Amino acid sequence: MDQGPGSACVVCDDRLTGYNFGPTHPMAPIRVDLAMDLATELGVIGDGLQKVGAEAASDELLATVHTPRYIEAVRAVSADPSRPDPSVGIGTDDNPAFADMHAASALIVGASVEAARRVWTGDSLHALNVCGGLHHAMPDRASGFCIYNDVAVAIRWLLDHGAQRVAYVDVDAHHGDGVQAVFYDDPRVLTVSLHETPQTLFPGTGLASEIGAGDAEGTSVNVALPPGTSDAGWLRAFHAVVPQVVREFKPDVLVTQQGCDSHMDDPLTNLMLSVDGQRASYLALHDLAQEVCEGRWVAYGGGGYVVLDVVPRAWAHLMAIVAGRPIDPETLTPEAWRRRVVEIKGGGSAPLRMTDGRSTSYRDWSSGYDPASWLDRQILATRNEVFPFWGLDPMP
Repeated sequence: MDQGPGSACVVCDDRLTGYNFGPTHPMAPIRVDLAMDLATELGVIGDGLQKVGAEAASDELLATVHTPRYIEAVRAVSADPSRPDPSVGIGTDDNPAFADMHAASALIVGASVEAARRVWTGDSLHALNVCGGLHHAMPDRASGFCIYNDVAVAIRWLLDHGAQRVAYVDVDAHHGDGVQAVFYDDPRVLTVSLHETPQTLFPGTGLASEIGAGDAEGTSVNVALPPGTSDAGWLRAFHAVVPQVVREFKPDVLVTQQGCDSHMDDPLTNLMLSVDGQRASYLALHDLAQEVCEGRWVAYGGGGYVVLDVVPRAWAHLMAIVAGRPIDPETLTPEAWRRRVVEIKGGGSAPLRMTDGRSTSYRDWSSGYDPASWLDRQILATRNEVFPFWGLDPMP
């Protein structure tokens, strides 16, 4: 998997952690700091994964997805956080107002567009922005910890600069509703989301029946997973749907969102994946990019709220896979990194290894469909909805 020096980059700027909803908010910026520290101490960042900077997105770039009124509202709240604007989703429990919100959010968009630009122009084969992946933001409002939708702006940038087809795969526990909404009637963008069922989790969307509109029917693909789905079931669902539709779509570039809130310890979701299962999904996405679009892969972070023990390890694995140099799961976490985690916790312990000790084996869909399984019924519902649009057989 070694891709050689300079073929992969992570877009990083200390200012990116300015996207901060406050000390009691689940999405704590320390998760990004600890992920970058862990990747650095493990030797991931360096020759294999170059660090590059970014600048904030202009209002003109933001307006390729967001309405001018919404951008103005974010700017107004940024100047005076004491006057939030719940009419656009700012000032809620999920999206509290904070000073310089516009600047911090626009910088994340700029970093995500820079990752897309580097891959599209050939400066890098793979590029990553772990601070990105704010997939819930809508054109006219904030939603689910997301102010601006950096992913949608980056995909729009790719389309505006010559990409004919962009495939987007979202493995966050929450449905990638904002990205889907922006491109729901655009046949040039395939959106695929694997997420916990909307029956039990925000944002309450992402049913198999959401397949796109008009000429784009079949380009929105949703796999709604039962609560409690673990590594084996999640990987069974992924491999039963994602590679097939992405191959048929034949994208010019693969864009992915790697929220790691699907972990069994995450306080906001009900999926049961391990770091090992998440690592397996990153490897599968890397291989898919190699297969379908000559390796062009733009990756983003996303959710993840076990900010000390899980997110840093998951995203260090992601960075290593983006670099083409995966980390052995049995690798010990560096002692200095563990000391920092314990210090932040105020005691206790830190993860000793880059693994949760779980198997990533799964039963392939070709082995047969079980109608008594809620998971299998969900997988088949998705295949029934979208596979015929691609000339694929929904049954095993």
